[in-house]
Amino acid sequence: MELFVVKDYEAMSKAAALLIAGQVISRPGSVLGFATGSTPVGTYEQLAAMHKEGLVDFSRVTSFNLDEYYGVAGDNPCSYRRFMEENLFRHINIRREMTNVPDGLAQDVEAECLAYEEKIRQAGGIDLQLLGIGGNGHIGFNEPGADYPPRTHLVDLDQGTIAANARFFARPEDVPRQALSMGIGSIMAARRIVLLANGEGKARAVQGMIEGPITPGLPASVLRLHPRVTVIIDKEGAGHLKSRA
Repeated sequence: MELFVVKDYEAMSKAAALLIAGQVISRPGSVLGFATGSTPVGTYEQLAAMHKEGLVDFSRVTSFNLDEYYGVAGDNPCSYRRFMEENLFRHINIRREMTNVPDGLAQDVEAECLAYEEKIRQAGGIDLQLLGIGGNGHIGFNEPGADYPPRTHLVDLDQGTIAANARFFARPEDVPRQALSMGIGSIMAARRIVLLANGEGKARAVQGMIEGPITPGLPASVLRLHPRVTVIIDKEGAGHLKSRA
């Protein structure tokens, strides 16, 4: 696991964007895994700016998102499909039919999860997966538990996750209680993983991921078993690391 501690959110975002841009430039037909939430917004802004300047061409890229709220339509302003459209897709030249987000309205959830995994397989697997980390150590929507979910599945969200996501909704009762998420096995199958974390609120989870035991009680800790993981965090996010004390 490579660890880079940078001065602030902007530096973190630029560093991640450069890694993603480098992947696309070196392999124009790359398969990228995208994350949502506030953490990657700056990275997406940087990628959009690079594209506008003619530095990166996304026309042959395929993308897969980590997750989507269950019971939320893709055109809902709070959906992750809409998030990606507004923060990245409409600002670059990626073809919409090559962007994949789980169907939050799928009637047959098991079939949707299996189909999503099959799409990833048919695309050749994910070359670079971008991740954030939850305050409880979750990656995707894989919450702390007794085991590591292997593949895309329906998740019951923790109360802490629901509370953290409430800021994106008009009323707390509007926050979905479930989501479709790639499993830990799906994430670990990516050829490269880039994880971002910033702020004091993520510092405990970062410390557990890097210095604590590898346990499904802190899902991100399993990334230490992956052969190619890059972690980019700001100084506040690194605040509890003993190795940097």
